[in-house]
Amino acid sequence: MKFRTEVDIKESQKKIDVEDKIFSIGSCFAAEMSDLFQQGQLQTVNNPFGTIFNPFSINNSIKRLHDSAFYEEDDLITFNDEFISLDHHTSFDTRFIHKTLEKINSKIVEGNQFLQETKWVIITYGTSFIYEFIPKQKLVGNCHKIPQKFFQKRLLTHCELTDAIYNTILNLKDICQDSVQLLFTVSPVRHTKDGMIENQLSKAKLITAVHEAVLPFENCHYLPIYEILMDDLRDYRFYKDDMIHPNSQAVNYIFDKFGSAYFSEETKDFIKENFNINKALEHRTEDKKDPKYIEFKEKLNQRIEKQQQKVKHKIFSNA
Repeated sequence: MKFRTEVDIKESQKKIDVEDKIFSIGSCFAAEMSDLFQQGQLQTVNNPFGTIFNPFSINNSIKRLHDSAFYEEDDLITFNDEFISLDHHTSFDTRFIHKTLEKINSKIVEGNQFLQETKWVIITYGTSFIYEFIPKQKLVGNCHKIPQKFFQKRLLTHCELTDAIYNTILNLKDICQDSVQLLFTVSPVRHTKDGMIENQLSKAKLITAVHEAVLPFENCHYLPIYEILMDDLRDYRFYKDDMIHPNSQAVNYIFDKFGSAYFSEETKDFIKENFNINKALEHRTEDKKDPKYIEFKEKLNQRIEKQQQKVKHKIFSNA
């Protein structure tokens, strides 16, 4: 007898190998998945523009990375004595214009170079809502807590959504390797501030637009991340205290589902051992000269060295 509906991710014919690079962009859920890739010591770059949620802004970011188009002083505005870009997350804001531009443009260089070498791109859309900054008549990726009176909020139309996703695909196919695989997901994080009904409408529009836009492309795939949390893990015990974001148990469950479908056997073993090493690295002692602790560290370093021999890129650089 079954007591829940399990949602599986379709087995991929192409697998992620230990040396493959993975680029991810989109909502905060994309960042959580990228963190797990990093803990597994895979090569990954996540959100060179910071966390962004809607397809229009994500497409704008990909276009900028594709063109290696740097930001200039005229692209920034000032608010609360800081220089900010409305295309970027607040983590890029600084009190000095040259520092803000340096942070932004260094990430464009990193993202452009990484995209040229990556074999996997994961795009996670969070919402169909977008804000227009009225003074500049500009659609933005982040409002930076600027007063609401300066913005107009609306839903992106179906045509705007599909065009943004389609153009994102074209730019990625142009800059990435011919064998690149593009994986599209809709974030399970509910945007409750929009309203519960509005959130459902927003997610439905995203799911519809993604399915329509990726249909002509063999290298584009939809991952049912939203469906796993909504239908498979249909219980508030899989959420954080805010009842909005999935907790670590849910994220790990989804990561395991993804790994079963997309990781090669070698990659699965590689990540599993690296997760175990990460747990061991958390061990602390007040007596670093204790012979038992020294022996523990020596064995741990041997495990790291054995893992390092499996890949060309540097792993556990902070160990």
